[in-house]
Amino acid sequence: MKINEVIHKDKIVSEVYSLENIPKGLTFLSDEKSFVQFGTWNYEKGKILDAHYHNNFERTSTITQEIVLVLKGKILCNLYTKDKKLIKTLTINKNQFIVQYSLVHEYEILDDSIVLEMKNGPYFGPDIDRTRV
Repeated sequence: MKINEVIHKDKIVSEVYSLENIPKGLTFLSDEKSFVQFGTWNYEKGKILDAHYHNNFERTSTITQEIVLVLKGKILCNLYTKDKKLIKTLTINKNQFIVQYSLVHEYEILDDSIVLEMKNGPYFGPDIDRTRV
């Protein structure tokens, strides 16, 4: 569940979650209006989630948001303003993930790590979709 959040200019720009002590059932952690949606499942053996598909709707994304999940190891995340002022430094451990909603983020691998990154799409590639500072 949420263990840290970074607020800059009255907006949540990043959140850190732990995958320890996940409550039973389906728990969505993200705000339903966020571009990136995430939640947890904690069901017992034999549970069947009804067959379903997702309907087509036009959705407009104006920014790429990402989730970085540390499966093994430990990473450091530095959060900056677009003019390179440090806002906060966060350590993300195994079984924790960080959600990046906006602003500049930089990662440093502290231990040998395996990380899963998820983001909304479409992705236009590193030369178009992001700006290095």
